[in-house]
Amino acid sequence: MAKNSDKIELEFEAKTTKEAIAMALKQLNLTRDDVEIKILREERKGLFGMEGAEPAKIKVILNKNT
Repeated sequence: MAKNSDKIELEFEAKTTKEAIAMALKQLNLTRDDVEIKILREERKGLFGMEGAEPAKIKVILNKNT
């Protein structure tokens, strides 16, 4: 967890970006409107197009007053 003076930044990984966002919002008990999300890495498909060869990684940024 990185802390700036006004913001808290957390990183999450999951099989897909959609799953990573859902997991982050659930763990933080926040809605999509409460946070800023940056995609650090899209998931990479494995052999024969299977998901999860390399997980997606996102950064969730929230203000301290959130």
